Amino acid sequence: MPRKTLIFGNGLGMALDQEFFSLDNAIGRVWDGEGALDEGAKDLIRSCLVEDGNVDRPHGEDDLDNLQLVVSACDFLGRVGRQDIHWLSEHGRQFPNAVRKFLYRTALLFHQRENGLPVEFTQPLAQFIHETKSHIATLNYDNLLYQPMIEAYVLNGYAGALVDGLTNAGFSEENLERKWGRTFGYYMHLHGSPLFVDRDGSIFKLRQGELDEDDEVVGSHIVLTHVKHKETVISASPLLTAYWDHLAKALAESEEVVLFGYSGCDRHLNALLRSRAPAAVRVVEWEGAGAQQERDAHWLDLLGKQVALVRRDNILSFMDW
Repeated sequence: MPRKTLIFGNGLGMALDQEFFSLDNAIGRVWDGEGALDEGAKDLIRSCLVEDGNVDRPHGEDDLDNLQLVVSACDFLGRVGRQDIHWLSEHGRQFPNAVRKFLYRTALLFHQRENGLPVEFTQPLAQFIHETKSHIATLNYDNLLYQPMIEAYVLNGYAGALVDGLTNAGFSEENLERKWGRTFGYYMHLHGSPLFVDRDGSIFKLRQGELDEDDEVVGSHIVLTHVKHKETVISASPLLTAYWDHLAKALAESEEVVLFGYSGCDRHLNALLRSRAPAAVRVVEWEGAGAQQERDAHWLDLLGKQVALVRRDNILSFMDW
């Protein structure tokens, strides 16, 4: 059976619990909580948001433009000069790590929930993946889809239908190579996950239960930034770079792309879909996103082609993969 590429956006979580999976709400919970940021770091972050710093906190990725520039500048200045001469104050040297911890803890919140996707949604999807070895790519930071696919043995080492390049020895792009006649598909965490951390020069995946064991753990493989800087963050991570490279390969061997719960706001992804996606593109979205004619025009403008638009009151009722 021909493969497809299924790309899941943040609408997956929003369809389950709109309040919990709101990025604004998650940022607020971390900002007001203990341990992520001290008051000095908060003041510096506020000053990055607008010229006069008259903003309470970031509210979404659009607020992180100047912040990412300042973090990159601090990283650069921290690498310049001799060991005994510093361009930055002590606070400036610690600022990038404080911001990364803040963003990491924000992404981590999406793993700290009690509810998951309904089995009526995950079971047919897992069966479809087992039958077709169609590729999955995710844009969200949570494990809403990842954990059910592990439990359904879609991800089960090389015995599973899909692999994501992560083994007990860590991540290697070589783990994504199809050797010895294997025909697995790819599971690609396009925007990363708080599960992925650097240890001893390698990238490892934490077990779910390890996420809360150490408050000092900070992963650097998370794309939580302004859209203008996403490609820069991706290129700094060998893991994320490998996933985006393999997304292009996945699209090349797919008969159809299904965009599920994706709003179309990722310019990096849209450019890749414009140039590499097959002719058949299906979009599954919430019917409250706008009128049919408006949405058809929206997707034509973004992707440069007509899409088959599937509109649902609740996208989790969709099973026609």
